[in-house]
Order: sequence, then structure tokens, then C-alpha cells
Amino acid sequence: MKITFVLANWVSLAGGVRSNAMLAYHLQKRGHQVFVVSPSKSQPTLKQQVFSLFKGKGLINIKQQGTSHFDNLDIPRQVLEHGPPVTDADVPDADIVVASWWETAEWVANLSPSKGAKVYLIRHHEVHDYLPIEKVKKTYYLPLHKITISQWLVNIMKNEYGDNNVSLVPNSIDFNKYFAPPRSKQANPTVGMLYKITKWKGCDLTLKAFELAKQAIPDLHLVAFGLEEPSSTLPLPPGTKYYQNPPQEKIKDIYAQCDAWLFGSRVEGFGRPILEAMACHTPVIGTPAGAAPELIAKGGGRLVKLEDAEDMARAIIEITKLSNKQWQAISDIAYNTAISYTWDDAAELCEQAFYQAIERTKHGDLIF
Repeated sequence: MKITFVLANWVSLAGGVRSNAMLAYHLQKRGHQVFVVSPSKSQPTLKQQVFSLFKGKGLINIKQQGTSHFDNLDIPRQVLEHGPPVTDADVPDADIVVASWWETAEWVANLSPSKGAKVYLIRHHEVHDYLPIEKVKKTYYLPLHKITISQWLVNIMKNEYGDNNVSLVPNSIDFNKYFAPPRSKQANPTVGMLYKITKWKGCDLTLKAFELAKQAIPDLHLVAFGLEEPSSTLPLPPGTKYYQNPPQEKIKDIYAQCDAWLFGSRVEGFGRPILEAMACHTPVIGTPAGAAPELIAKGGGRLVKLEDAEDMARAIIEITKLSNKQWQAISDIAYNTAISYTWDDAAELCEQAFYQAIERTKHGDLIF
């Protein structure tokens, strides 16, 4: 098949870009012709720059080039010389054209049939207050064949948008990047977390759980990493070992420092850190967001109640107080969970979903 991915921006280290890159690469490995296209970044307005400064995020980056998860992947791709939207003139004729974000879904819906059967790869339910929620919701009603990455998203598309024909293609991870050999518990009990001030990521819940657990385990340590400078509105506890924007090849070592990885998201499309940590032999203590119920339920950690810091604290105490033999058993389950499903498996499922999109298009099921 000839497959075009339409991205809002591929010059990024965002998690969604990483997943798109790996899926595109493994589809190419299966013999498909893959092309990636994105518009140039829209220049931020003065108001947007001022708001970004006010939020403590600094000026919005206006560079069109930079580090990307597509780097070192031999996938044909192009940043257009103009900003959004992507139109017929920008996209080659193909068998499949993939929207990867709500804005790109609007663009893909307006493309000519010659550009391919239209697919909407949904990685999250993007109904956040910093986005135009009603516009986002409208994209979920567009006649595009939907592919989602977790059962939670499948259910959302069915129950809230009436689509009973949604394909499930869960994420995997790059095992060359995320791995660690079997090990014992840490000399000092240590847990880790991904730091992000976005409210739905639940870092406030995670930090509260850590403080509660530390009351019972005074020598409990916390390590964390993230892209941003820690904010005074969400301070890290004293003594936290924080890695800001660490090199990609070092992230596995951060996971491997921990007896448990804390996942406190309120909502999540998938929750890739769960798999990344598990691949590094680190059990996960997480809320039932994204794919956490399916992944953690296999025994490689503890699933805790949503919005319940006390429940997460109890799980921290339980995991860190296990005997070394008991902890290693959970660590092994976590690792085996991570490696049981690969990007090659994901690419095969995605290929099947693409063929389904082509058939639905032929039969007139997807008419704008």
C-alpha cells in the first residue's frame, strides 16, 4: 500500500510523534510505501507569546526544524513551505491517508478520494479546556475510519460518538531504547514519576501519594524526569532527583533506578510510560486511565483508585516493603507484559485496519 501520514508537526519529541514514527517505520518494514507530511508551524500571535511567558513556559519555539523521533528513520517526509491546512496539492495519491490529530482530521476529511481511504488515528480524547472542545468533538463524527490505541478510547468512540466500527491498535515501545536487565530492589526504597504540570496528567495526585507514603517510609526516595522546569505551582519534594529533558538514551536508566513507577493520570489515551517502565523491569503503580487496566492487571504492578492518593500511597508502601524475591517476581511479570507485544504486532493490526478502511470506502460506508 501507499500510505500518507498527515501530521500537525513531526519535528517534535512528543510521545504521539514517537508512536507515529515507530508505526510508520514498521509499516515500511512490512513493504508499504510510507510518506509523512506536515505544514510549517503557524507563527504564534503576540497574545500567545505573552500567555506562554505568563504561564512560565517561556517563548513559544518558532523554529521549523529540530530534534524529532523521526530522526535516523529512513522515511520520506516533508515539512511544507506553508502553514495549515494540508490540501490536495500537498499530498500524493495513495491507498491510505492518515489523520493523526484533530486538526489534521479536518484537513484529511476535505481531501480528494484519490489521496486514499481516510483514516483517523486517535491517540487521546482531546476534550481539554485549552483546546476548542466543540471543534474537536466534531472531528470524532467525521466519516473517517477510526483507529484507537486503548480499549478506553474504543469505548469512548462507541458510547459518546456512536461509532461501532473502530479498530484497536495498541502502542508498543522501542525495546532497543527501553530495556534493563533483571535486578534486585534498590538499597533505598525509590519510586519514580514523569513530571508534567498539565492537570490531567495527575502529578499533583502522585506527589501527594509520595508524601503520604514517606510518612511510613522515611527513607523513601523520588526520582522524576520531564521536559519542563519544575514549577512553583507544583513543586517537587526536597531531595527529589530530577532530570530535565534527559537524553533519550538515558531514560531507561531513570526507570531502572526505581522499585516502582507512579502513573497518576486522570485521563490518558494510552500511557506509554507504563510500558517503558515495565520494559526496564520496573513495576507500575497506576490509576485506571488509558491502557493501564489491561497492562497492570496482568500482575506487573498495582492498579489504584482514580483520584485517590491514599490508595496509591498504600500501594507504594506495599511494593517497597516486599521481600526481594517477591519484588523480583512482580518485576518479571512487568517485563514479560512489556515484551509480549511489539511494534511489528502493532503494524500488522494497523495494516488490517487500513484494509478495512479501503473496503468501507469502496462500499460507501465513509461518505462525507
